[in-house]
Amino acid sequence: MTTQTVVLQDVRAVFGTGTRQVTALDGVSVTFERGRFAAVMGPSGSGKSTLLHCAAGLDRPASGTVSIDGTRLNGLSEDALTRLRRDRIGFVFQAFNLVSALTAEQNVALPLRLAGRRPPAAEVTSALDAVGLAGRAGHRPSELSGGEQQRVAVARALISRPAVIFADEPTGALDSVTSKQVLQLLRALVDEHDLTVVMVTHDSEAADYADRIVTLADGRVVSC
Repeated sequence: MTTQTVVLQDVRAVFGTGTRQVTALDGVSVTFERGRFAAVMGPSGSGKSTLLHCAAGLDRPASGTVSIDGTRLNGLSEDALTRLRRDRIGFVFQAFNLVSALTAEQNVALPLRLAGRRPPAAEVTSALDAVGLAGRAGHRPSELSGGEQQRVAVARALISRPAVIFADEPTGALDSVTSKQVLQLLRALVDEHDLTVVMVTHDSEAADYADRIVTLADGRVVSC
């Protein structure tokens, strides 16, 4: 039986003030379950990225509640939110966000090192092996293809053994063949490691890899 990994209840997000105020999320309630791959879709300005940012504790909603792996984010201090993101959440972004001066294995280990922990070499190797890059551990980003860089980013997201991976347009900078490889990898992580993956995408072919599609329009869930 699946369990609830991420829960948003009546979440409302507002940006700006006065006549320039924009409601990005208007009472959104949605649940993402363990061992499931969800795609979040909708037209530009529908609230996709805002939903991801609120769900991941990157933005605080104006009202409503957000919980991750049983921990309610509302009321957590910035330090507590930082620790939760570090320990329970993995991020994969369109731009890879790798440190150019570091090797693949050093990039993967970076989140734990920033947390003051020295990751065992075996764990770093295991994370790279999970994305098919154990043989490229000593290569820097400039020596890797775009697809390989994104797989390093996925391995970096895995190193803390998160409850959920949030992926924001993870194939947006990749060609169609490489995109398919990254999406197959995310699919395998869900199926083989019982992870929760929440992916924002505008690509209907990418969304085909998901178990469910959550569609937004004007800051509201119109289908899920």
